[in-house]
Amino acid sequence: MWDEDRCQGYRLITDDLLDDGWQLSERRVWRVCSQEGMLSAAHRRKGKRKHRRPGPAVHDDRVRRNFTASAPNRLWLTDITEHRTGEGKLYLCAVKDVFSNRIVGYSISDRMKARLAVDALTDAFNRRGGPVGVTVHSDRGSQFRSRRFRRALRRFGLKGSMGRVGACADNAAMENWFSLVQKNVLNQQSWTTRKQLRLAIVHWIEARYHRRRRQRRLGKLTPIEYEAIMKTTVELAA
Repeated sequence: MWDEDRCQGYRLITDDLLDDGWQLSERRVWRVCSQEGMLSAAHRRKGKRKHRRPGPAVHDDRVRRNFTASAPNRLWLTDITEHRTGEGKLYLCAVKDVFSNRIVGYSISDRMKARLAVDALTDAFNRRGGPVGVTVHSDRGSQFRSRRFRRALRRFGLKGSMGRVGACADNAAMENWFSLVQKNVLNQQSWTTRKQLRLAIVHWIEARYHRRRRQRRLGKLTPIEYEAIMKTTVELAA
């Protein structure tokens, strides 16, 4: 279990063991992990954040730090991160549904242009079946203020939202997810090529984060499990 994913901390290991039928406490798992040197690799290295100068908002703040949703496709968060490889930087734009914390769309490119954000938004819109009226919240980066991105929002029938200047907490829920990407993928090794890093990011999102990483806010379920269970519950209630 730990050998497969050394970024798991003792809490996630405890959740997996309980799901397998073991009867034990977090304290006991922590003690065993400490004795055996099974420390989470995610906490051994810290990446540097690049501070960007925000531009003027083109949307009102519809979220106001209330990162909750009562159903899927009510509130999406989006942002961009970057990481250096031997061939140059690679940029990731992701879109997260706060209902289940699932990454519903993303785009990866060697250029941080407006197209990167538009492609991620298009991917989310298509994957989720073309929902209308979703609030899409971002920071004030130039990609999200661009005319191309605003046109995409209007074309899809989505509502833009932006946080305040210099208030990173206004998109904290998305920043937290990128912190996971930093610890679990980007900082795990030196990446020789962009293709190598791109494949690692996609694998972590689709195979590990969505299907293996249990989240306590979701009742110790993975994002895919949570959406499946909630969908079944709604269908039964109807």
